[in-house]
Amino acid sequence: MIVWLNGACGAGKTAVARELAELFPGGALFDPGRIAGELRAVLPRKRLEEVADHQDLPVWRRLVVETAAALHDEVGGTLVVPMTLLRQEYRDEIFGGLAARRVPVCHVLLHTDETILRRPVAPGGETPPGDRSAEYRRALSWLRDDAYTVDASALTPRQTAERVARAVLAGAGACDIVQTPAPTAQTVAAGVLLFDERDRVLLVDPTYKPGWEFPGGVVEPGEPPARAGMREVAEELGLRLDTEPRLLVVDWEPPVPPGHGGLRLLFDGGVLTGSAARGMLLPGAELRGWRFVTEREAAGLLPPVRRDRLHWALRARERGTALNLEAGVPVGG
Repeated sequence: MIVWLNGACGAGKTAVARELAELFPGGALFDPGRIAGELRAVLPRKRLEEVADHQDLPVWRRLVVETAAALHDEVGGTLVVPMTLLRQEYRDEIFGGLAARRVPVCHVLLHTDETILRRPVAPGGETPPGDRSAEYRRALSWLRDDAYTVDASALTPRQTAERVARAVLAGAGACDIVQTPAPTAQTVAAGVLLFDERDRVLLVDPTYKPGWEFPGGVVEPGEPPARAGMREVAEELGLRLDTEPRLLVVDWEPPVPPGHGGLRLLFDGGVLTGSAARGMLLPGAELRGWRFVTEREAAGLLPPVRRDRLHWALRARERGTALNLEAGVPVGG
């Protein structure tokens, strides 16, 4: 198990983590900040200047997942990770990557009074890169729902660690994320576009990867893609489509490490009535929310590759045709 200690910079996570690792048999401490230090020594200055924070580097997030999973396997006990994660999409990427590697994660938020956060940091302690208290306050809206919260304002690091250990052993903070195995080769995935009576498209918010998505998933061996889309809609939303959806686009997604790419198909699942939309059921381990959005609103929620795919799928729907795409760009006329 990994116990991820989250919280604002200066909340004393590292001190608590040292105490907590001693409370678990075979416990060990892993500080992802050290990966950031190595990247600063290796990456070109130009690349480092392109991001505001080391967490914005995809390579940092990837290395955190790989290193934490490898250390967890090597240690064989509880791995304690003190690291601030204030962007929900980074939490999704890292925790989802660990879930895909069958590593259970307990998410604990160490909350402290703001007056404590403003105190000068002692030598050898955590050194926050500037005042991020406002960012932390904004993140509390999702952190409190996602993590088990411990108010450490009036506690010593040892007392906080003991409280966290008791809670974790009782099952608090466990992240019930769908364990989607990481692909080892190209895949075929089928997504289904569902619309409301105002012609807005349905997007869902996965717990295990960053960015919003279309309902759908990977096509299983021997499964027809359209049927795969129908199965995924039933599993994810509790909706059963009466007829096979119509194909809108086939998009070849190139391999971009660590991904392997493959074919991505989008189908037209038709219009949902208001009663059908209200009856949708979300699996908490896989999806945390859904919404109907316009194309412009979707552009602000979807990663670029999905945004382009949606754009052309909507054009294909308007024209009553199907389009062949390569990396989001139509080919073959």
